[in-house]
Amino acid sequence: MVGVGAYVGVDAVLQRLPPHYSLVRDAESNLAVGPFGWIMNLNFVGRAASTLCLVRAVLGTGPASPLRTTGAALLGLGGACSGILAFFPTDIPGGDAPAGAGAGTCVNAGNCPSAPDRAAGAPGRAAAAPGLSATTWAGSVHLAVAGVGFLAAFAGILVLTAWLRTCPRLRRTSALAAGFCALTAAGLGALGLSGRYVPAYLGLAERIALAGILGWAFSVSAGLRSLQPPPAGPATPVSSGGGRLPAR
Repeated sequence: MVGVGAYVGVDAVLQRLPPHYSLVRDAESNLAVGPFGWIMNLNFVGRAASTLCLVRAVLGTGPASPLRTTGAALLGLGGACSGILAFFPTDIPGGDAPAGAGAGTCVNAGNCPSAPDRAAGAPGRAAAAPGLSATTWAGSVHLAVAGVGFLAAFAGILVLTAWLRTCPRLRRTSALAAGFCALTAAGLGALGLSGRYVPAYLGLAERIALAGILGWAFSVSAGLRSLQPPPAGPATPVSSGGGRLPAR
């Protein structure tokens, strides 16, 4: 629960820092490219750690079952992919700088011209339209890992939501989890359509899908936490004769 809140909070802060990427147009991964990109990379690793903690909590709840094991494995894969993203930055063509970055700003060093070329007036790599594309091997790895991560996480929360319905004490949590599964499905569907037809809304679609996954993680974490027994109170002191000592 804390990990989900921290991830969203860091995202919100980075969104307001240079180079001011668009929530609607730009992918979340763009936040890892720029002067504060290292913070987003740490956030990716933190999301992976939080997901693995949730996987551990799921595996420690109730008797073993194929649904629980399969769902936990898929969700764990999705979390691991999030951590891998920190080591393979996405591609942002030099001419495709976000609003507020300044004319001609190149925010991705891999796509920028060299100093001699800049002196000669050579441009960076051609600006790509907003959408899902890669111009470097690292960018290609990033897109592939992000795609696998989203699909694995979605499959994982679907399977685990079915598992939650088999747990009588988690029926209420399963209803909430199903709602977040639907939100994730809508976001992923919109992401596929925007990437192909309406790239100007790619960032919004991705964030809807991510909100579904994070909301699922938060609600299920809260549900699992409610199963924890309340902490035991202080032990009542007993006299040597076997009777309780009077409270002071």
